[in-house]
Amino acid sequence: MDLQLTGKSAFVSGSTQGIGYAVADALTAEGVDVVVNGRDATRVEAAVERLRSAHPGSAPRGIVADFADAGSVERLLSSVGDVDVLVNNVGLFGLADFDQLTDDDWARYFEVNVMSAVRLSRRLLGPMLDRGWGRIISIGSESGVNVPVDMVHYGVTKAALTALGNGLAKRTRGTAVTVNTVLGGPTYSEGVAGAVGAVAAARSVPVAEVRDEVIGQNRTTLLERFLDPQEIADVVRWLASPRASATNGAAVRADGGVLTAVL
Repeated sequence: MDLQLTGKSAFVSGSTQGIGYAVADALTAEGVDVVVNGRDATRVEAAVERLRSAHPGSAPRGIVADFADAGSVERLLSSVGDVDVLVNNVGLFGLADFDQLTDDDWARYFEVNVMSAVRLSRRLLGPMLDRGWGRIISIGSESGVNVPVDMVHYGVTKAALTALGNGLAKRTRGTAVTVNTVLGGPTYSEGVAGAVGAVAAARSVPVAEVRDEVIGQNRTTLLERFLDPQEIADVVRWLASPRASATNGAAVRADGGVLTAVL
């Protein structure tokens, strides 16, 4: 199916690995001129080169920015330019006891997970409305609906991200601009794979054994496996396309059935 994305442009925050890179790769495959982003210049350039190699003739570029650093974000906003598709992917996650989290911890999670999307959307939504077409897609999480007891901070920020999308979508009334949020489920990204690998090494057991043990503890997933980042990217690719014109203000589930089993 032709998704009618050839010649469009996109910015994907936090896209040197994991879901972000999978999204950048999926959009590049559709003929989109993608701008990737990360905190480390070497990793950003490596991601750009991977995309060029995988998709000959493509013209991806990269912008280095740390969304925890206000000055870095300002430089990003001044150089990103106008794009047709904004994918708010960058985010922090981690297990932590609610009682042990400080105000600074909470502020850091909000700064990266929520304010990154606020600042990018504030910069890019207006020009989309002026041009008459655009897409804003945020990578949320089922944890923003069914908040984990050991990741209350993460779940709260993901709930805020979904609320942001709901509110911004109302600004697009009567236009061809849409704003949606993808509620992802447990995904085997590089970050998760690294954590699983470290546990496996410490216990001197196969990585696959620890991976299956971890996902086996999740009694709500109907797939009974981790999602692959590409499965999230495929949903984003569709929402980014003109063919998804009827979907706006939605929280689209790509959670492996987790919320079906919970709610």
